Amino acid sequence: MNTLPVNWLTEGLIDFEYKKYVLLAYLQAVKAEFGKQHLYPVFSDLLMHYRHLLQVKAHKQLVYEQFPQRISRADFEKLELVYEKIVEDDETMQQLAEIIQFAAPLFNEMVAEGKELYDFVERQLELRPVGITPIYYNEGYLFLEMLPGKETQVYVYRITVFENAYEKYRGINTRHLLTVRRGLVQTHENLKVQLLRERQELPNPATFVAISKIPVPLEQALLPIAKRSLVKYVTRLAA
Repeated sequence: MNTLPVNWLTEGLIDFEYKKYVLLAYLQAVKAEFGKQHLYPVFSDLLMHYRHLLQVKAHKQLVYEQFPQRISRADFEKLELVYEKIVEDDETMQQLAEIIQFAAPLFNEMVAEGKELYDFVERQLELRPVGITPIYYNEGYLFLEMLPGKETQVYVYRITVFENAYEKYRGINTRHLLTVRRGLVQTHENLKVQLLRERQELPNPATFVAISKIPVPLEQALLPIAKRSLVKYVTRLAA
């Protein structure tokens, strides 16, 4: 799809009409992806650009708020200080302001559309453990299914905990293992037992199944949303 450079707003020609053309072409491509229920990686990219736009806007305002004035004349008799603006908008800053003013509501509208699609897909997703969940659940198997399909995608997952001085958060990596044809005999529990027999590197793995009630693109919607749902589920277990 038509992508947008990370620094599209501030690099190159800062001209309102040109930036408007670039932005509208990008947002049209994003909308087309959403129309195909493709959330990833386009939604993450869209959010990144929107946050960057707001940061540029906030930084510009910060310049005015933090360094708004300088002493131009001091009246020591009346103890009055007369100030004048340090920062004055030149033509480039005016162009940038117009671009931001034009782009912000369009980004906000497209982000809302992406979130609505994300929430819709997430609501159609049922996530549950298979069998007894062991004490250690940061590594194991994730089964993915879409109704009315007849296949189960089996992934090995690993959740990593990142910490800094301010917060703790979790990331997840998955690796596709195999595709299994579902049937009356091949239950989720039987599939877990089969994996335990055939793969010794995970002797007591946590296993979860995520089932979408509707068909959605696997790589561009179901898998990334299932991964995020699993991380949220495991986070609640750890709380």
